[in-house]
Amino acid sequence: MDWSIQDIARLSGTTSRTLRHYDDIGLLKPSRIGGNGYRYYDEDALARLQRVLLLRELGLGLPAIADVLEGQTRHADALLTHLHWLRKEQERLDRQIGAVETTIRKLEGGERLMAEEMFDGFDHTRYKDEVEERWGKDAYATSDAWWRSQTAEQKAGWKAAMQKLGEDWIAAAKAGIDPDSDEAQALAQRQFEWLRGIPGTPGGGASGPTKEYFTGLGELYVADPRFGANYGGQAGAEFVRDAMAEYADRNL
Repeated sequence: MDWSIQDIARLSGTTSRTLRHYDDIGLLKPSRIGGNGYRYYDEDALARLQRVLLLRELGLGLPAIADVLEGQTRHADALLTHLHWLRKEQERLDRQIGAVETTIRKLEGGERLMAEEMFDGFDHTRYKDEVEERWGKDAYATSDAWWRSQTAEQKAGWKAAMQKLGEDWIAAAKAGIDPDSDEAQALAQRQFEWLRGIPGTPGGGASGPTKEYFTGLGELYVADPRFGANYGGQAGAEFVRDAMAEYADRNL
């Protein structure tokens, strides 16, 4: 069984023009071309399109999506990975929604707020295994102990500062400034200072993170869409990476 390009565009919420573009760049080829010149797609093509759309929502650009699809060709295996991540995100968002609803209810009712309730779902430990694998158990244990020692007010302030830094990076990327400009380098300096303030950062302490760690983290923002999403997606993450690399060359 196959579906016409118009059917797929309607069902997937995209456009025929987008699907034709995916065909032109080799990202999603139709299963066959009909005698009328129309493109038709079979079940395998639909599974591939589903993966493309999922990766787009994670902030990846089309070249990066092509690389991902090339590296993992079995749709079922790849989609299981996507499904696991989506469920984790769903659980986290459900907890955050519940925490915000509880705060609103208590504020409106004049009830006492509980910090433990307010920050449910804002859980940094979901990256525990990855941190330990990349930088060692000591790095995670030190940063985790520091985080748990913070008051609710300190945690909220730290998160607000992190969010503001991300927003400023996104705005700078959208403005089209050069990574080596004074404005971009000032952001890179803030990124460096932010990392220096987190105990357990490899090569951290008073001197701050090492050049290798700082530039490697920039590469991670581009390679991992979960991190890249904090900077507006693939293009924004690449801008951050380039600015961090320039900063490292000048200062580290």
